[in-house]
Amino acid sequence: MERVAAAAIIDAQGRVTGWSEGARLLTGRAPQEVVGRPATDLLAEDVPEDTFAAQAGTLALRHRDGHRVELALTACPVLGPDGTPTGYVVTVDPPSSPGTALAAQAFQQASMSMSVFDLGQRYLRINDAACQVMGVPEEALLGRFFPDTVADVEHNRGFQRHLRQVAETGRPVRYESFAGAPALNREFAWSIEMWPLRDDSGEPTAVALAAFDSSDQYWARRRLALLNEATTSIGTTLDVVRTAEEMIDLLVPQYADFASVDLLDWVLGADEPPMNPDGDVLLRRVAHGSTREGNPGAALNLGETQTYEPASPPARALHESRAVLAQAGEPEFMQWLEERNARSPEGRRYRQGVHSMIAVPLRARGTTLGVAVCVRMAHPDAYGPDDAVFAEELGSRAAVCVDNARRFARERSTAHALQHSLLPRGLPGQAAVDVAHRYLPCGSLAGIGGDWFDVIPLSGSRVALVVGDVVGHGIQSSATMGRLRTAVRTLADVDLPPDELLTHLDDLVTHLASDESGEEVAELGATCLYAVYDPVSRRLSLAAAGHPPPAVVLPGGTPEFVPMTAGPPLGVGGLPFEATELDLPEGSVVALYTDGLVEDRDRDVDRATDELRRALGAPAGSLEALSDNVLKAVMPEQPTDDVALLMVRTRALGAERVATWDVPPDPAEVAHFRQAATERLTAWGLEEAAFVTELVVSELVTNAIRYGEPPIQLRLIRDRALICEVSDGSSTSPHLRRAHVYDEGGRGLLLVAQLTQRWGSRQTGSGKTIWAEQPLPDA
Repeated sequence: MERVAAAAIIDAQGRVTGWSEGARLLTGRAPQEVVGRPATDLLAEDVPEDTFAAQAGTLALRHRDGHRVELALTACPVLGPDGTPTGYVVTVDPPSSPGTALAAQAFQQASMSMSVFDLGQRYLRINDAACQVMGVPEEALLGRFFPDTVADVEHNRGFQRHLRQVAETGRPVRYESFAGAPALNREFAWSIEMWPLRDDSGEPTAVALAAFDSSDQYWARRRLALLNEATTSIGTTLDVVRTAEEMIDLLVPQYADFASVDLLDWVLGADEPPMNPDGDVLLRRVAHGSTREGNPGAALNLGETQTYEPASPPARALHESRAVLAQAGEPEFMQWLEERNARSPEGRRYRQGVHSMIAVPLRARGTTLGVAVCVRMAHPDAYGPDDAVFAEELGSRAAVCVDNARRFARERSTAHALQHSLLPRGLPGQAAVDVAHRYLPCGSLAGIGGDWFDVIPLSGSRVALVVGDVVGHGIQSSATMGRLRTAVRTLADVDLPPDELLTHLDDLVTHLASDESGEEVAELGATCLYAVYDPVSRRLSLAAAGHPPPAVVLPGGTPEFVPMTAGPPLGVGGLPFEATELDLPEGSVVALYTDGLVEDRDRDVDRATDELRRALGAPAGSLEALSDNVLKAVMPEQPTDDVALLMVRTRALGAERVATWDVPPDPAEVAHFRQAATERLTAWGLEEAAFVTELVVSELVTNAIRYGEPPIQLRLIRDRALICEVSDGSSTSPHLRRAHVYDEGGRGLLLVAQLTQRWGSRQTGSGKTIWAEQPLPDA
């Protein structure tokens, strides 16, 4: 059975002020019988006055039943503020056997911190290791109440709770605690075990404690936890600077009192790394953080550059591709500190307390991106080899995130440049509509998308209006958009009606999807709206492939969306595209847009559509102002998709600028129409164009009479160019060919092509139209 030392507290006047449970068991006297009485009343014999001042000796106590109890005495003075004894803590025990002495010696010399407390949380015993941690000798603690000996309030509270739990329940407790040891100028992680000491009857009489230093295991777990945290907290965005800031947020204050991330200058651009960087390497500060307000550890402001000396730890980390440790007192540490303070502004220089630093290279995929530096000041523990391993692993993970962000920025820049080159830089001049356009890339980190728009001049002063959307983002979407835009322009040059043009475009996408080089089109998907406006007839013809309908605002009217049947997206196939036609008075506004304007995963489409309708109906001084108002009213604050907006206001070519004649199928009438054309040119003040126009009219009308079918019609249009059109009921288109030397005919169209700026033919609902354009004399 365990034996517990009995203890008593005796004041300077020799009165008993404290009486332990062990003392009760040895003497049979309860505390209420003893406390306040002179200690000599309890002795079986007279003793010298300085008995309790001795540190060790023997003593005979009188048991309650009167028998004599021989005891071993250990006394420790309790010192007052002036250093004089104010009392004594006396512990007594039956004379010990050699084994007991060895056990006491083992307790005192154990490498772990051990203590014994009475049930009132006063020190009864404390070994050498515990005294070293506490920074005071044993005699300064014996008999003292535990909370009076600890400055750490949180540690005090938890320790007391567990002491009380063991004393009250008699059950052992094991837990972990993190507390500082001021005497050793460092912090420890403790694995603490408490258990009750019992008397012969099994009742708890004291609480024993053993504290194991588990700092190494604690920091190993802490470093592993930081690495796990880095997996989710670093690289949440594809932004180089933000990724560096996330690394700093992880390091400070958990791992460092100050930390910084410097990157090579090319990392922040769109360039690839230099093949063989020689000489000094320029680094740019992108992130730093400190536990102290105002970030006094920062020698540089964010965005500033510096070059490290070759022997400095950061430069060595870069060149040797490994973590470099440096401690206060080491030459390279002191040189780094001196150089750092020399270039730091006043108020940011390290004065004292800096004792350890570590520099780790940021390397990803075999490429060095920069260096991270961690400094400890208030943190008492210096960096060690385990910290170097941790820093290299964390630096490697962070570097991969930085490199991912860099690659994304490069791809985004490339995609932006590609799309910028594929979108119209300046819309061609034409008289059919006034145009305003906007393109806004999405505000998310997904990158540049595949939205596009176009305005394509057609024959007969008509104009094609196009908006399209390739689903997805990045270079792939931009490249696909460029292919589709080129295809639309090519098909528009053939002058196909909107529904037929989308049918051909759909076939093209299907063929691309079946080819390895076009898999991205099928995977991404695409939509398109194609419209043709004729300023002579004032008619708008349009068809859509999975695209939202345009909105139309008639002069003095309210905005309405065009009722039309949107066909399937491009590449689906199997369903026809339907064309819709409507007549528009001059001054009508037509708004074509991509779905990013009204569709977003966080808002209702119908509500966004109503906002668009209200914005289009609001007064605006110009088409440009109206476009800005629409984007301001309808666009979400953080759009998740690109937006293309094409706004047009229709014009009309009145009868004063168009001349039309019905031509009978009689070759003898050709001269009459040559004369009629000349007279109209004279009325328009275009006499200089009469000669060429007579030749064009003569050739085109003659061909229509000879090879075409009635009805035949001649039309002159004065627009930005002088346009001559001849229509007939035949769908057979003429072809330009080179006549042989002895051929009597076949040179007419060749002559037309030589004399005019451009010519062509287009199919109509009742046949075809041959047209030719020549520049105006004053153009």
